Amino acid sequence: MMLRPTADDHRVIGLYTGKIVLGVGLLMVLPLVTALVFAEWDTAIDFGIGLLACFGVGFGLQAACVTTQELRRRHGLVIVSASWLLATVLGALPFYLSGHVSGYLDAMFDVMSGLTTTGLYLVQDLDHISNGMNMWRFVLTFAGGQGIIVIALTALFKGVGGGIYHLYSGEGKEDRLLPNVVQTARMIWVVSLGWLALGTTALTVSALALGQAPARAFLHGLWVFMGAFSTGGFAPQSFNTMWYHSLVFEVLCIIIFVAGSLNFAVHWAVWTGDRGELRRNVETRSFAVTLGLFALVTAIGLARAGVYPDALPFIRKSFYLVISGHTTTGFGTVYSRALVTQWGPLAMLGIIGAMVVGASSCSTAGGIKGIRVSIITKTFIEEIRRTLSPESAVISSRYHHLKDRTLRDTTVRSVMLITIAFLTMHALVTLAGVLSGYPLVDAAFDGVSAASNTGLSCGLVSPTMPGALKSIYVLAMWLGRMEFVAVFALFGWLWSVVKGQ
Repeated sequence: MMLRPTADDHRVIGLYTGKIVLGVGLLMVLPLVTALVFAEWDTAIDFGIGLLACFGVGFGLQAACVTTQELRRRHGLVIVSASWLLATVLGALPFYLSGHVSGYLDAMFDVMSGLTTTGLYLVQDLDHISNGMNMWRFVLTFAGGQGIIVIALTALFKGVGGGIYHLYSGEGKEDRLLPNVVQTARMIWVVSLGWLALGTTALTVSALALGQAPARAFLHGLWVFMGAFSTGGFAPQSFNTMWYHSLVFEVLCIIIFVAGSLNFAVHWAVWTGDRGELRRNVETRSFAVTLGLFALVTAIGLARAGVYPDALPFIRKSFYLVISGHTTTGFGTVYSRALVTQWGPLAMLGIIGAMVVGASSCSTAGGIKGIRVSIITKTFIEEIRRTLSPESAVISSRYHHLKDRTLRDTTVRSVMLITIAFLTMHALVTLAGVLSGYPLVDAAFDGVSAASNTGLSCGLVSPTMPGALKSIYVLAMWLGRMEFVAVFALFGWLWSVVKGQ
């Protein structure tokens, strides 16, 4: 029997959702200040309106939903998914007011893409949007990479009770770096801000060497770092990182987005002196193997197409896009349509495979995740060993992820369910693209890119794409970032409100 939620259940959800929306409003202070510094008065007004809307909704929900009921798992999952959806609706307001999008759906598309660190965009005339609006794009993707729940846990929550963990895990993060999740959330920001200082400095110096003015070099260094470390894919120019035409800049980007694709717990292990974790961890090993395989497939495709006759551009272009896709960053150094007209289907399939797998769990990256691929592989090997061994033999597998673990049936079942869900979503989103009139490989490339939160595009994503397909991509980005469970919990909650007893 399905129970209908009580009024107190709704108050718990409203209370914590209000806190998280308030955190989203506080993020708008950064683009607001940027707009004021550069005398972009219209943009400043847009963000002033957006900030007031977030504060009104955030404080309003907290005032209307006072309760002492304990936060439980079912509440936490609903809060996470509802907060992300509400943050998208409210965060889209400055985009819509800017006049650089054709409608509110396009504005929501870009905000969801930013928060989920996808990097696809529908904003028009990107090369001429204001500094304040660009700052908002990168604040969204940087905050989304760490998680808006992590932001709230860092700044707005004082409690350390067990209920808070359900908010943290609802965003797809389960590894605790420290004894409680509030301390863990703050440590994630310590790691991220440490990389922010280092990466922004390196990219700013590189931009200065390319001839940019100091203020512009700093902004580009900051923004590109945010897009790279969050594996978000947003760039300040429409030509993405190809705009810089710099091998040094590309190498710096690779270092940063590979770092962003690592599990935060691995970062913490290295920071605390256990550098061997990088070598032992099953996810980093899996990443090295699958990166090699997909790079090989892409290279074979490019060799057949004969696009790059010289070795340096061949390696530079192919490796950059493969690793960008595998870390689900979405930075590109080729024109979008060149993937279709020059690279061809086999090379594109290599990139698609990299995007499907993705990088590490509990990182800023999307995709199925390396640990799931490793567990599925070990499960197949274990079954083969079991088949070939005597019936009395006890067969078990172990793997190292922060500590030595035994492969259990419950873990395998959970991994298989999420993997099947991802593959099903990829198939459905691809089908939606084909039904919208796009070729199969094009639909698969951009559909997988959206669902795996990558952001690479072969030119399908544009303001002129059908509104229904835009909506499907928004849903796919949301489902992929939440890894299904929190979104399904929200749908189940709404169903219980209607059909519960």
